[in-house]
Amino acid sequence: QVQLVESGGGSVQAGGSLRLSCAASGVSYRKHCMGWFRQGPGKEREGIALINSARETTYADSVKGRITISRDNAETTLFLQMNSLQPEDTAVYYCAAAVAPYCGGEGDLNPAMFTYWGQGTQVTVSS
Repeated sequence: QVQLVESGGGSVQAGGSLRLSCAASGVSYRKHCMGWFRQGPGKEREGIALINSARETTYADSVKGRITISRDNAETTLFLQMNSLQPEDTAVYYCAAAVAPYCGGEGDLNPAMFTYWGQGTQVTVSS
């Protein structure tokens, strides 16, 4: 069973940075595509970054240049480095896993593809 636990959220000023972590168990990067998603107040959940078994990464246009997704070689932790944060980045951030190791491209930033989810970590960006 896949289990994902996010951490690293918090409150920062606009322009600040955060690094989120996702502790993963039951995950194999040979079998799973990993992604980061967020859901702001009153908004739908949106995909912002993903990484597949080949370490290929995909980012939403809204975060390109500001966000980097990565994973450790031990297959235990997924990271999301976020820079130049703005108030519109305020959301609950989730890591997720899908049984699609070859995912890639903007079309795969789709919450419906992902079946395993963490509980989320709150990111609040103040002006």
